[in-house]
Amino acid sequence: MVRNVLVVGMCFVLASAIADGAYAQSGGAAKATVAAAQKRRALQDTSAEPRVMRLWEGAAPGALGDAEEDRPTLTLYAVSEEHAPGPAVIVLPGGSYEWLATNHEGRQIANWLNAIGITAFVLKYRLGPKYHHPVELGDAQRAIRMVRARAKEFAVFPDKIGVMGFSAGGHLASTAETHFDAGNAGAADAIDRVSSRPDFAVLCYPVISLVADYTHTHSRDNLLGENPSEELEKELSSELQVTKETPPTFLWSSTTDEVVPAENSVAFYMALRKAGVSAELHIFAEAPHGVGLDLRDASVGMWGELVVEWLRGRGVLR
Repeated sequence: MVRNVLVVGMCFVLASAIADGAYAQSGGAAKATVAAAQKRRALQDTSAEPRVMRLWEGAAPGALGDAEEDRPTLTLYAVSEEHAPGPAVIVLPGGSYEWLATNHEGRQIANWLNAIGITAFVLKYRLGPKYHHPVELGDAQRAIRMVRARAKEFAVFPDKIGVMGFSAGGHLASTAETHFDAGNAGAADAIDRVSSRPDFAVLCYPVISLVADYTHTHSRDNLLGENPSEELEKELSSELQVTKETPPTFLWSSTTDEVVPAENSVAFYMALRKAGVSAELHIFAEAPHGVGLDLRDASVGMWGELVVEWLRGRGVLR
């Protein structure tokens, strides 16, 4: 009996020793795997990974919940891991104020901006029909203030921060460049102390007017809700809100855009011209709505090159 107990005990000790050895080997392998991953990261440009940031640390003003759709964010696409300070552009994708075209009017645009030396930020703003004005404008203004307030961290010039909007995102960009303030010097939040005025704007086939007969009604309804007042419609019609303080603006559209007619861009251009604001407008002969970069089209795909030349002419790019 004693002999059996001794044998069992010796077997248990031996099994424990084997298990401990296996665990040690497993732990060593895990550490080696972690070390290898860290080494791989050290050999790569970490800025290749987009960085998603919430616009507000806690609940956003006017939030109607705490789901993904209630949390506006700004995604940073850096030019490189280490680069000298340069210009920045906040990209506002379109989608009729109902959804966001964050691929061809967001990520792809950000990558292209990086390629020409511009730090890009893609804004995920809140949408209708759950959210209405002024929530969307508040998100855009906060994004501009955030980039400006943290310009040193992001390696951007605080006086070279622009907005680029597409379709309904173009409307939001035009609203941001016609509705801004210098900030509240006494605000507890440092971000709220700086200006929300963009230094320049690029509007791509934008929705502009909410009162004209060519209004994109779906965008208007999602933004303003049912039965908005005429006063509110006029306040959010950007062609009626231009002043001499509106920043320089580049616009483009196409004659064949039947979703958001070129009259929107023309109206805003004429208002800028009347106010003495530097502006450039291009109306291409043929292009459907919502084409994004459209590099496959030798004609419309030139809009990016035209923007680059415009930015160089304004001293934003060298």
